[in-house]
Amino acid sequence: MSNTVGVVDAHTPGRDDLKRILSAEPVAREVAISRGTPVPKAGGVYAWWFDELPGDLDATGCIERDGSMLLYVGISPKAPLRNGRVASSQSLRSRITTHYTGNAAGSTLRLSLGSLLASTLGIELRRFGSGDRLHFGVGERELSRWMHEHARVGWVVDEAPWELESRLFGKLVVPLNLDGNDHCGFHARMREVRSAARVHARALPVLPNPGAGGKYP
Repeated sequence: MSNTVGVVDAHTPGRDDLKRILSAEPVAREVAISRGTPVPKAGGVYAWWFDELPGDLDATGCIERDGSMLLYVGISPKAPLRNGRVASSQSLRSRITTHYTGNAAGSTLRLSLGSLLASTLGIELRRFGSGDRLHFGVGERELSRWMHEHARVGWVVDEAPWELESRLFGKLVVPLNLDGNDHCGFHARMREVRSAARVHARALPVLPNPGAGGKYP
């Protein structure tokens, strides 16, 4: 799999949704978050590919490409609110950067990955600061290291990414997704793992915010 070139596929009416997302060549972490990143400041759908499965994840039915599995899709921005106001000003670039360098409090992908990899990486979901934010503290850097080694991301630009994502869920098995993905065989297990991590974190004392995000190296 190439780790140097990202393909941004503009919306073409009538083109098959699955072909659109699969035609987006994934890039490595160092490319996606670099100063000259090819990830656009535009809305769209992104797809995450992994060359190693996190924890006990069941990838049955997932699409494989060049030795990697498609395990997660997401969008930026979210769908507009029902009152007509825009829900988010985020873009593909800002959201992908958050997934690669943020923490589990702001990234459901990192929360899912970290919950599955907790014992492997020696990290633990905890409450920090006011107690409302749950993430892996200094362990976020270890999670970023794992993503640096095993995760690639591709994307397509789309003016209504929430509509494209909804259609894709009917064609894809993406076990790291929860919302709108209850048809996936790993859905119940993924929900259970994340819930158990949260319950465990809330049973432990609140820690001072370590000021450590997912920057790596």
